[in-house]
Amino acid sequence: MGLSTLASSVAVGEVLTLRLESRVDASLRQEVLELRALVEDGRDPRTGSELTSAAALFDLYLSRNVASPGEAVVTFVDGEVHRTDLARFPLEQVPAEALGAWQPQSLGGFRPVDGAGTYETEHGTARWNSHAFSIAGEDGLFVVTSLPSAELAEIRELGTWGLVVSLGVLAVATAIAWPVAGRVLEPVRQLTETARSISESDMNHRVAVSTVGEAADMAQSFNGMLDRLEAVLHAQREFVRTAGHEMRDPLAICRGHLELLDPSAPDAERTIALVLDELERMSRLVGDLEILADAEQRDFLRPEPMALDLFTHEVVAKAAVTADRVWRLDAAAEDTVTADRHRVTEAVMNLVHNAVMHTDVGDVVAIGSASTDSEWRIWVRDTGIGLPDHVDLFAPYVRGEAARSRYQGAGLGLAIVRLVAESHGGRVMVEGLPGLGATFTIVVPRDPPPEGAGAGAGQGPETDSGGGPAG
Repeated sequence: MGLSTLASSVAVGEVLTLRLESRVDASLRQEVLELRALVEDGRDPRTGSELTSAAALFDLYLSRNVASPGEAVVTFVDGEVHRTDLARFPLEQVPAEALGAWQPQSLGGFRPVDGAGTYETEHGTARWNSHAFSIAGEDGLFVVTSLPSAELAEIRELGTWGLVVSLGVLAVATAIAWPVAGRVLEPVRQLTETARSISESDMNHRVAVSTVGEAADMAQSFNGMLDRLEAVLHAQREFVRTAGHEMRDPLAICRGHLELLDPSAPDAERTIALVLDELERMSRLVGDLEILADAEQRDFLRPEPMALDLFTHEVVAKAAVTADRVWRLDAAAEDTVTADRHRVTEAVMNLVHNAVMHTDVGDVVAIGSASTDSEWRIWVRDTGIGLPDHVDLFAPYVRGEAARSRYQGAGLGLAIVRLVAESHGGRVMVEGLPGLGATFTIVVPRDPPPEGAGAGAGQGPETDSGGGPAG
């Protein structure tokens, strides 16, 4: 801004100087035109008598002329200076170099002749116009010159004061704007300091936002990003902690029994069966973890047309061999939907496994499907121990107290069910009461989910008294 102020001041000075030069040139031409008109007329306007010499004409002109500020008139007759008018000229006399250049133009030759030019003085550049003529055998040369030193000094003074005032105003404006800009940009400075202080082990710092504007919006967005990153890191730590804990026990059990295993011992076969059971549990845990890890990938789902009635019968057939329960088919919708058959199978079989773990021999476990114009659904219901109170069943690594006493597990099965449902743009509904069984329903809309509405969209499970199967 200081450079632009300086450039503006210089530009204004140049414009004023050019306008002054233009005005001076017009004034010089006007003086020459007045003299030329008097020469062409050849008479004294006051008396009407004829002018018989160049000297008489110059005397008449100078007696009537009023010079402008900074202007002078020099006249020559037959090569000699006749009269001068320097009353308003800033110099006491015209420089000898200029007189020497004008004098030859007053000696004979073709008449009339006009001329113009400049010459340098101690007060700056002077401009001049001339007119040479002959009258009654005399050669005359009229020269009018102008040196507007006073006007030039005023322009310089105006430029100097203008620059001083502009820089002063700029300094005052800067002094006022500096603290304001500091307050506005304070969030940016805090953002920089916060970013430098953050490490993977300490993400508690946040940018304090006390202003409004784009910088404050950026700081708030940065705080939101830190919140999300902290949540991700927290989930990662919980995942590592829980996975390590869940896998440590099976590994310790397998290692301990294998180290003490005597192939000839009578209980060797039972020990091998126990180890295989623990390894199977680890395999299921690793599979569940892989599903959760794959959920962030773009190709997590591979939708394809799926016959819902055929799929429902296949799931019932697969579930029937998992445990000794009373297996039933509630309904099988005769419809074709678009879904990832493999992922939906995983979700339904997790619901089946959950129902088996919460029922006993002789309890009913039923599977069914239905569809409407806007959505399709598949459910698993049981007559087992029902739902616990005040527990988010679909949160990873969360298990109810009854589940802990009935079987071992990582608490990932229902989390995967919700993940698959939300990846399809749908949701999971659950209904039931303690001791009265439970029904889990996967509801998927027919329209494909919008871009970015895949897994982890944030939809939690719903309780719907009319969303499950009839009966």
